[in-house]
Amino acid sequence: MIIESFHHTFRRHLGREVPVSQLYLHFGEPLWLTMKHYAPENWEELLSTYREFNIAYHDELTRPFPHAGITLERLASAGIDLGVVTSKLNATAWRGLRLFGFDQYLKTVITFEDTEKHKPEPEPVLKALAALGRHPSDALMVGDSQLDLRSAKLAGVKSAAVGWSVHAREVLERENPDFWLEDLRQVLDLCGVLREREG
Repeated sequence: MIIESFHHTFRRHLGREVPVSQLYLHFGEPLWLTMKHYAPENWEELLSTYREFNIAYHDELTRPFPHAGITLERLASAGIDLGVVTSKLNATAWRGLRLFGFDQYLKTVITFEDTEKHKPEPEPVLKALAALGRHPSDALMVGDSQLDLRSAKLAGVKSAAVGWSVHAREVLERENPDFWLEDLRQVLDLCGVLREREG
């Protein structure tokens, strides 16, 4: 969904497509910053086009990562407080979560609009912890970008990098994550939750 939204926007305003490998470098940062990088003079027009396309095709193009639903369900059932920290806008973030029923497992969602400073600054993570009533030493942040991992570290939270990120492993390893995940269900192991009835 994200890649198609970028391709549509850049074809319309720049008359070209930006290689996917270049777009990946911007994953995790606020969208306005990405648009300003490619179109300093009219980035607001690109931002508007991106959001229009993204909303129109959101449900059609969005897919959950493998094992996301069962992992969230088991963590929540075990009494583990769950939250999301994202650079997406509030409406878009909640739309994606509700699309797959993930919203029912979450106690907080911190979006771009909820903080003045964004990832890689620690403010979004700290705000999520405050909403959950948790201390940084009692938390784990699972992230797929270097911005996630840096934000976690600055907030004093342990981090887990994921092997299915669009970012190269060496890029994420530079942030020294505490854990590495090749399967989302490994979070259950880290949190001491039994993997029951796996199929």
